[in-house]
Amino acid sequence: MKQNTSALTETEIIKAVRKGRHEGQTEMVGRYAERVFAMVVRQVNDVMDAQELTQDTFLRAFSHIDSYDAQKASLSTWLCRIAYRLTLDFLKRRRPQIISMEDSKVWQTDISDEQLEEELSTGREERIIRLEQMMDELPDDERILLTLYYFEDLPLTEITYIMGVEAKPLANRLYRIRKKLYKKLKEDDR
Repeated sequence: MKQNTSALTETEIIKAVRKGRHEGQTEMVGRYAERVFAMVVRQVNDVMDAQELTQDTFLRAFSHIDSYDAQKASLSTWLCRIAYRLTLDFLKRRRPQIISMEDSKVWQTDISDEQLEEELSTGREERIIRLEQMMDELPDDERILLTLYYFEDLPLTEITYIMGVEAKPLANRLYRIRKKLYKKLKEDDR
C-alpha cells in the first residue's frame, strides 16, 4: 500500500494557490475545510447553508490569496476570518435583528472573571442546554465571539484577528457577554 506523500507545507500550499495550481487548492480545502465548516455550522444551524458558506470561504480565499500575510496570522486563522465575515453577512441578511439582552442592572453585579467562568462552565446538562438557548438569543456577533472562544477554543489573539478588533476591547466585550449570561442564569434559577 502506497502512502500519500503529497501533503504540502502551509507555505507550499500558499505558493501553489497563488500560481493557480489545483493541488494547492485541493490541499488547502482538505486540510482546513473541517475546521471552517465546524465554526460556520454552529452559527447557521443549517448544514446546506454551512456547506455553501464554507465553499464560499475557500473561493474567496483562492481569489484573494495575495492578501494573505503569514506575519499576521496562520492560514487557518485567515480562513476563519474570511468565514467569520461571510457568516456574519449571511446572518444579517437572514435573521431579524435581535435586541441585546443587556440592561443597566448587569453592571450593578460585581463578579470576578473566575466566578463567571465557574458559573458558566458547570457541566450540568440542563445548564448547558439553557446556555445554548441563551446564546441563540444573543446578537450574531456576540454569539460568534462565544463560539470562537468556547467551542473553537481559540486564544483571544486569534479571535482579535478573525473579528478585526483590538484585544482589550474584545476581552472586555467577552466579559460583558459572559456577565449577561450569568445574570440571566441567576434570574432563571429564581
